[in-house]
Amino acid sequence: MTSLAPLTLEFFHEAATQFAESLSRTPLPELYGATDGKAVGTKVEAMFKEYLQTRFDVEVGNAASGLDFPSLDLDLKVTSMKQPQSSCPFRAATQKIYGLGYNLLVVVYVKRDEDEERAAYLDIKHVIYVDKKRTGDFTLTKQIRSIVAGIGSEVGGREAAIEDLDALLQDKNVPLDEVSRRQLAERMVDDVPAQGVLTISNALQWRLQYSRAISTAVARSIAPEVVDLRA
Repeated sequence: MTSLAPLTLEFFHEAATQFAESLSRTPLPELYGATDGKAVGTKVEAMFKEYLQTRFDVEVGNAASGLDFPSLDLDLKVTSMKQPQSSCPFRAATQKIYGLGYNLLVVVYVKRDEDEERAAYLDIKHVIYVDKKRTGDFTLTKQIRSIVAGIGSEVGGREAAIEDLDALLQDKNVPLDEVSRRQLAERMVDDVPAQGVLTISNALQWRLQYSRAISTAVARSIAPEVVDLRA
């Protein structure tokens, strides 16, 4: 029996692209007439995992156990182009600033039903890879980086920046108590977060929106950390 090659991130990128091309041509009668995005996402995730497992030595996870691909520190998200968003577990308020803590692969589709075939087709528009350090909130990280960049060498600049960062976190309702918020403000001056590309809304679960990630990936402005693998 021939042993399968271990799945590396490079192989994963190639396989994701090939899978997307194949999926676009595959009739899916079980999704004909379906309007539930979760049903579509569950089907695509299962198909992609099976696709990889027949080609590589790979460990796959599930929602209950955590990440879809633990060995790559990566989670898979499947979302409609109409409203490219999903949810993920809330672990810590710092995720909004320093990122979710894992890489993302975001498959963005447009679904169409073919009445004659009574089957659905998924036109895969984007396959977006987002490095974990870029999974912070776009607007919040941009504002933080702007405040820290403006410190300069003037006396009191660092303390003023900490005050401004503390006020920003409070204004954005980042879920922290007063002491933790101040500690985070002090940390950000010395440990400046990378520019994020997601929009992360506060909730019992983080609500992730991907429009900014898609435009960034297409523009390749911070490649290879955020790229559209189909481009």
